[in-house]
Amino acid sequence: MLKGDIAQFVHHHLHQLVRQKDQVEILELNIQPDHVHMLVSIPPKYALSNVLGFIKGKLAIRLFQQYDRLGNRLWGRHFWSRGYCVSTVGLNESQIRRYIRWQEAKDKERDARQGNLFG
Repeated sequence: MLKGDIAQFVHHHLHQLVRQKDQVEILELNIQPDHVHMLVSIPPKYALSNVLGFIKGKLAIRLFQQYDRLGNRLWGRHFWSRGYCVSTVGLNESQIRRYIRWQEAKDKERDARQGNLFG
């Protein structure tokens, strides 16, 4: 579902929403067809659950306003799952950055192969 113009919309609005929170910054971002990988710097003054709830909630509202077809495809107009996977980053930040970039490269390779198969 997060492909093409919708993926671009999500990318743009994720950055826009994060800028609304003081000192919160997206360090790495990769949008998969069915989920998002982000490395985010969040200062201790914010509860992680509040920041992610804000981002997921506001982005879902914007998506449904922009793309009527999404609301028709999703039962109950729920765009994101209730949960998320979180890990704190210390010494392995560079490893996580590499993983997110690797994941993006794999997606591009897959898309190129699929384009060749069906194009």
